[in-house]
Amino acid sequence: MYRKGEISYQALPLPDRVQLDEVEAQGAAEQFLAYMRKRHSVRDYSTRQVPEAVIKACIAAAATAPSGANHQPWHFVAISDQKMKAQIRAGAEEEERAFYSGGAGDEWLSALEPIGTGASKPHLTDAPWLIVVFAQRYGLTQDGKRYKNYYVPESVGIATGILITALHHAGLVCLEHTPNPMKFLGPLCGRPDHEKPVMILPVGYPAEHATVPAVAKRKKPLDQVMSVFRSGPAP
Repeated sequence: MYRKGEISYQALPLPDRVQLDEVEAQGAAEQFLAYMRKRHSVRDYSTRQVPEAVIKACIAAAATAPSGANHQPWHFVAISDQKMKAQIRAGAEEEERAFYSGGAGDEWLSALEPIGTGASKPHLTDAPWLIVVFAQRYGLTQDGKRYKNYYVPESVGIATGILITALHHAGLVCLEHTPNPMKFLGPLCGRPDHEKPVMILPVGYPAEHATVPAVAKRKKPLDQVMSVFRSGPAP
């Protein structure tokens, strides 16, 4: 985190070491892969409540993410207040109606058809929690002076990925919801003008009748998403 006057580099011995031997590493990686394959984006939520402490711990995990110059250009707003959730749903659905009535274009709407989405967003009020992710375009020192943040989209994207993983690790589900431009969220959440809302995550437990789009289980094979340039023969 940027602090005025702290401009010199100081080395700190690596505080933690979690390294494994090769066999343990392979096992841990494969176990994590199997667990992450059980993560699903869910639109159907149970009425079961989620303790605030769980949400706080997941957001704290997200805030450990690396960021450009360690400026940590993010803010997370956790909302369980039903009135606020209803206001967010109303604002999101207004934008979504414009999107689905022609603003998106035929190609985009065609791409979304297998996902089964529409302008109605009941998950925004059904889920016990909403987490709104904000990206800080620039930072402010304690005396109110502006300073530049670096790699903001990349940094916030990494933190959001860790948040989604932490929620899954806690046995919860969420949905990556990105109405655009979402300008109503800043004033509603009490955030300053230099913070841009980038995502709403409804969070909770899946309903008994929860479903996911069949197409969501289709993932590209590894050889389509990974290239390897090795120095020795193939393992």
